[in-house]
Amino acid sequence: MANSQPAPNTSLRSARRSFRRILHPDMTPMVGLGFLLVTFFLLAADFKKPTVMQLTMPVSSREEGTCCGCRSAGALTLLLGKGGQVHYYKGMYFEEMPKLHTIYGGSSGLRRFILEERASNPSVVILIKPTADAKYRDLVDVLDEMNITDQKKYAVMDLYKLDYALLKRYNL
Repeated sequence: MANSQPAPNTSLRSARRSFRRILHPDMTPMVGLGFLLVTFFLLAADFKKPTVMQLTMPVSSREEGTCCGCRSAGALTLLLGKGGQVHYYKGMYFEEMPKLHTIYGGSSGLRRFILEERASNPSVVILIKPTADAKYRDLVDVLDEMNITDQKKYAVMDLYKLDYALLKRYNL
């Protein structure tokens, strides 16, 4: 750890006393510890990089009730409600109110539903509309399911007046 060497004897006074030792500490363990700390902090910073999901938002249209170029027959609207509930209706409605259904089973139920819908209609466009009662986590979960099921055509949209009327009709 540290080397000690006797000091050269230059006077008689120092001869009577014990030898004074000059300490030269060995810094090798400190250098090794420094490299370990630098390595730890570099690795910790590398592991902490955030994961970001690419999301392309559609161009907003001026007219209410119109969508980003999707046909009404190929649309599936998901309404995110309170308590993590996901309600849906098929198509887009403008005159008559469609029947509102609820997806049960959490994320696995939603995944199964999306895969079944895509099997029956490969060109389905999913419109995701979070309500005011929905949490941000619910929207993130639905977007994760879009990535897991490899759904290419989906859009996050605002609720229209007709959607509010539909939710009010079903007391949601």
